[in-house]
Amino acid sequence: MGASIGTRIFSWLAGKAVGRDQFGNRYYRSRSKRHVHDDSLRHERRWVIYKGEVEASRVPAEWHAWLHHTSDEIPPEGGPEKKAWQKDHLPNLTGTDQAYRPPGHILRGGNRDKATGDYQAWRPDES
Repeated sequence: MGASIGTRIFSWLAGKAVGRDQFGNRYYRSRSKRHVHDDSLRHERRWVIYKGEVEASRVPAEWHAWLHHTSDEIPPEGGPEKKAWQKDHLPNLTGTDQAYRPPGHILRGGNRDKATGDYQAWRPDES
């Protein structure tokens, strides 16, 4: 569904587009210094308009840092250079078909491996 009509109008009138991430989310900052958020220790107002579903976990780390004033650098187009060991950003998949389901999960058949016998339960009367 995306942003409401009010957010889009506010962004058009009072916002300045600063970038877009790999998911198509658009990031804005206030055009004037008088649009300072009350709870932001006098920082400028920054916000995101999501492409598609409004889901905060769809904001990549570099944009999250910018939105929350951890970094003042606007991430480069396409995101920062990735190291070979880094994985691509994934939103929270809980509640979707792609969510992690460990062996034995009811939606993976509900059968788990037999216990190996190497586990001993803790008992409070033992020292």
